[in-house]
Amino acid sequence: MHLIKGNLEKAIFRGRPNRFTVECFLRGKTVKAYLPNPGRLWEFLLPGSELYLLKNPSKDKLSYTVIATERDGIPILLHTHLTNSLVEGLIKEKRIPGFEDVDLIRREVSFGKSRYDFLLSRGRKQLVLEVKTCTLFGDTLAMFPDAVTERGSRHILELSELKRKGIDGNILFVVQWPYARYFMPEYHTDFDFSRNFINAHDSLLIKAIAVGLKRDLSVNSVKELVIPWELLEREAQDGGVYIIILDLKKNVSLEIGELGKVRFRKGYYLYVGSAKKGLSKRIERHKRKRKKVFWHIDYLRESASFYKALPIRTRYDLECEIAERLKTIADWSIPDFGSSDCNCKSHLFGMKKDPIRSPRFIEMLIYYRIGRIERELK
Repeated sequence: MHLIKGNLEKAIFRGRPNRFTVECFLRGKTVKAYLPNPGRLWEFLLPGSELYLLKNPSKDKLSYTVIATERDGIPILLHTHLTNSLVEGLIKEKRIPGFEDVDLIRREVSFGKSRYDFLLSRGRKQLVLEVKTCTLFGDTLAMFPDAVTERGSRHILELSELKRKGIDGNILFVVQWPYARYFMPEYHTDFDFSRNFINAHDSLLIKAIAVGLKRDLSVNSVKELVIPWELLEREAQDGGVYIIILDLKKNVSLEIGELGKVRFRKGYYLYVGSAKKGLSKRIERHKRKRKKVFWHIDYLRESASFYKALPIRTRYDLECEIAERLKTIADWSIPDFGSSDCNCKSHLFGMKKDPIRSPRFIEMLIYYRIGRIERELK
C-alpha cells in the first residue's frame, strides 16, 4: 500500500506563520508549504527539523504540501488526511486488530450534526468509525491530543449516543510510531476530552494502533496498543503542577510584595506553581490580568502578556523538581520569586527566546507529561 504518488523532497523547517502554513528552506531558498495538520506539533516543528514535501499542482496557492517528518530515521506522517487513506487500505487488507471481520461500506458518513470517517459493516450490523491521528509520543507511550480538541470531545459524546440508538460507535487512534506499546488520552493538555474518553469506556469501542512506515511511506507494521485504564483513572485528575509562560516586551522595575523592587529584563518568563485540586481554575486565574493581587506572579502578570499555560497533571508533588530542571535550561532567574514556602532559590525563570522553540524545554515537558508515566508502565 502506497499513500502518495510523486517524489518527496526534503526541506528544513524555519517557521509556522499560521496553523496550516510552514516556511521551509528547500534547495537554497525559502518556500511556504501547506500543513494539513491542526495540531501543535511542538516536538517536530523545531528549527532545523526535516520535513518531507510534495510538489502541488501549479494552480494551488502554495507550491508544496507537508507530508511527513522523521524521528530516529523513521517517517512520521503529518498529513492527517492521508491517515484515512492509510486506514482504508488496512481495513481492506484485514490488518487492523479487532476489525478483521468488517467490510467497508463507504468513507464519510453523517449522523446528526457530525460527520465521521467510515461506515463499516460486520455481517448485518453497521458500524461508525472515527479515526484520529496521533503524533505525540515518547519511547513507548503515545497520547492524544496535543492541543485542545472540542471536536474530539463532541465525537466521543455523540458516538456514545449513537450506541444507545443501536449503532455501534468506534474510535481508532492511529499512532505514527512503531515502537509505541501504550496509548492514553493527553489529560495534561485537554482534561475534558480525557474525562469524556474515560467515561466512554463502556459505551464505545476505543482502540489504538501503532503503524510503522517505510521510507517510501508504505506500511511496514501494524500492532494494537494497550490502554492502561486503571492508571489513567488515577492520573487524570485536576491537580498537579503548571508552568505559566509570560512575555515581557520591555525592561521594567516592579514592586513585588515583600520582595520589594525587582528589575525584570525583557524576555519570556516561566513560573512554576502547583494546585492539589482545581488546577484548571488556578490556571484560568493566572490568565486574567484583573484580579486581586496575592502571589508574586500576580504583580508580574500586570505588566507582562500571557503566552501559554502548560499543566502537568499528577498525583505527585513535582513543583520543586520541575523548578530545578528549569533552572538548568533558563538564561536567568529571579531570586526568591514564588519560593517563600520551600527551599528553592526561585520558581521564576527567564529566557531570551521562545521556550516552545527550545528542544531542551520541549524534551523536559515531554518527560514530565509522558516519560514519567512510561516508567510506571514498565
